[in-house]
Amino acid sequence: MNVDSWTVAAVAAVAALVLVRRLGGGRVPSNVVLEKIKAGAHIVDVRSPGEYGSGAYPGAVNIPLQALGARLGEIPRNRPVIVYCASGMRSASAARVLAHAGYADVVNAGGLHHMPR
Repeated sequence: MNVDSWTVAAVAAVAALVLVRRLGGGRVPSNVVLEKIKAGAHIVDVRSPGEYGSGAYPGAVNIPLQALGARLGEIPRNRPVIVYCASGMRSASAARVLAHAGYADVVNAGGLHHMPR
């Protein structure tokens, strides 16, 4: 690969990262999540009910990823929304679903272990 190919690849990677961030898929740092919580964010746990029952973030509402589209009415549009799951994969998908549904302030916190304590 020559220098020009490397430049093209680097630009493509940066563009992909920006797109993921704009669509709400990229995990944000826990200090940003904490600020959103202090600002009154609505916290959504997109794990299964069984996972949620085994332990969840205080104040989180359980809306499994597969039910998210049908339950958008339960998520306020006038507050920041934080989504998390077990690893960050389902929450990335949930963040994209919410962004595409018109939610303006959606944050993917990643996994439950990424949530601020």
